Amino acid sequence: MQTIWLSGAEWFAVLRIGLGLWWLESWRHKDKKGWFERGTGMAWAADVAGRHRWGVVRTGFRRIVAPHPKLMAYVVVYAELALGLGLVAGFLTPVALIAGLLLNLLYLVLMIHDWAEQGQNAMMALISLVALFAMAWQTWSLDAVLGLFL
Repeated sequence: MQTIWLSGAEWFAVLRIGLGLWWLESWRHKDKKGWFERGTGMAWAADVAGRHRWGVVRTGFRRIVAPHPKLMAYVVVYAELALGLGLVAGFLTPVALIAGLLLNLLYLVLMIHDWAEQGQNAMMALISLVALFAMAWQTWSLDAVLGLFL
């Protein structure tokens, strides 16, 4: 593989770190007080799920998320933080990439009508997949330093 400036493994590390920064920005811009104290995030998601064209989404949300809105708010917000930190630091990277891929696919299905969200989630899922198959933890990562997943 020929590349310019950095090696292929280093470019994949850049991609991994960039994805991690994207997750950190998603976490940073959330109104945590609104999500945790007023339930704004889960209320918005309940509204989206309640109007969803697929019954499985409405039913799944009603059965899994709706009974535990406060817990789910913490799960979503801190999952985004954990994904961002894990990918930037390169710690448990394959786990973070798979979890991020699944979260993006979940977001993609939930927000099937929102084209702006579709693009963001599709691109983040694609980056996760490429970084996973390229083993983007080989360079500039705690995983490499610790000899994990090599």
